[in-house]
Amino acid sequence: MSDIEVPVLQDYVPTPELHPGAMSHLKPFKASPEHQAALGFPGTLVDDWKEVAIRRLGELVDGSRALRVYLDSCVKCGACTDKCHYFLGTGDPRNMPVARQDLLRGVYRRYYTWVGRYLPWLVGATDLTEEVLNFWYSYYHQCSQCRRCSVFCPFGIDTAEVSMAAREILDSVGVGQKYCNEILGKVHKIGNNLGLPEPALRNTVEGLEEDVKEATGVDVRFPVDVVGAEVLLITPSADFFAEPHIDGLIGYAKVFHQAGISWTLSSQASEAANFAMFIGSREQMQKVAQRVRDAALALKVKRIVVGECGHAWRVAYAFWGTLIGPLDFLDPRYPRPQHICEVTEGLIARGALKLDMSANDDKVVTFHDSCNVARATRMGDRPGGQFTVPRSVIRSVCAHYVDMDPATIGDRTFCCGGGGGLLTDDLIELRVKGALPRLQALNAVVEDKKVTHMAAICAICKTQFSKVLPYYGLPREMVVSVHQLVGDAIVLGAKE
Repeated sequence: MSDIEVPVLQDYVPTPELHPGAMSHLKPFKASPEHQAALGFPGTLVDDWKEVAIRRLGELVDGSRALRVYLDSCVKCGACTDKCHYFLGTGDPRNMPVARQDLLRGVYRRYYTWVGRYLPWLVGATDLTEEVLNFWYSYYHQCSQCRRCSVFCPFGIDTAEVSMAAREILDSVGVGQKYCNEILGKVHKIGNNLGLPEPALRNTVEGLEEDVKEATGVDVRFPVDVVGAEVLLITPSADFFAEPHIDGLIGYAKVFHQAGISWTLSSQASEAANFAMFIGSREQMQKVAQRVRDAALALKVKRIVVGECGHAWRVAYAFWGTLIGPLDFLDPRYPRPQHICEVTEGLIARGALKLDMSANDDKVVTFHDSCNVARATRMGDRPGGQFTVPRSVIRSVCAHYVDMDPATIGDRTFCCGGGGGLLTDDLIELRVKGALPRLQALNAVVEDKKVTHMAAICAICKTQFSKVLPYYGLPREMVVSVHQLVGDAIVLGAKE
């Protein structure tokens, strides 16, 4: 593990002492000219970067009434100051949501408001300098775009939108982030975040078929590019190779097998994630999403089901309608798109799956509400389904379930600390410190309720927790996929 000063877990998360500039040294690796060019961005900082940045800011504000409102309406009430997990973990005042917003808001006011042009000192207007640009690169990559602060803001200001805008401007002047932009290039070229070509994908899922056969004695298929299958499953590429994600993929396959639902993966669109949302580029979001639509049409499927990935579900639920819609070629009897938890809950409700809850009797489970699911989507046909559907599935396969503190779940859930394109070891110090509030709530139920496992339905959350739990003295193995629990409980070949 890296040599990091790890915060101490306490009974609650206190408002930290202020440590100005404590995280100003932290910046993710910058994208290479090759990574930038693959996305149509300048390879290095352009000579006229200031003019380009100011012009692009104006275009974004003109194109988004919401962004203009967010930049105009803050009254510095302080409601958001202690709501950000990164501020709570680091004490750096620039990680207060209001202060992070002001890095962009000050420039907006300087160049796009009358009073900012002529009386800048009255409204905190700021000239765009190289120092300000460097602050943007540092602190807008210390926002996981989790939107928790917006829940508490009386005006509903969405800091995530401000962060996305700042990152889009940075890309436009040639200062992109390596992690996100390299991944997007792989998706455009091959179809998934890993750059996993079709032969490797097929080899991976064939290995899973062998593993399940050896463990259960049942032939459970993981089909690829099957024309005419009912369901196209798009799932995060972590499900193909990493723990605990891969056990979730096995769980999906068991669900489809037991319910008799034909399904397929696509070698051309094997990735559910859409990192373009993290960099704020609608053009890139559309390009990534279009692969899914094209695959669904080519394979002549009736349903698109999204696996356990938080921001993938947000993009599918909230953006596909305008990016690649209408999806009117799909079966109207089902949600378009549909989350895997909705599928599984429906099958359980009508008795299509036979389950043995005792398979999970060795576990006391809690659930982590992933930010993008909790605060930007719905599931099922009822308000709050994004909270109740996953819990319903878990309770159907686990006899021992408890929730964490009510102040830390639902729409108030704390971020895992690695979302928003920050799941890179360049930022491990931020990731460890940002995980503090969530792990404090987890540790409380570990000590008081004897919780042994925490389930999640987001690939980034599962990866982040697996990395940072040991820093706090908790075992990484306690993180599980929801569909790992489902898969373990399914009695194969015993459908009623």
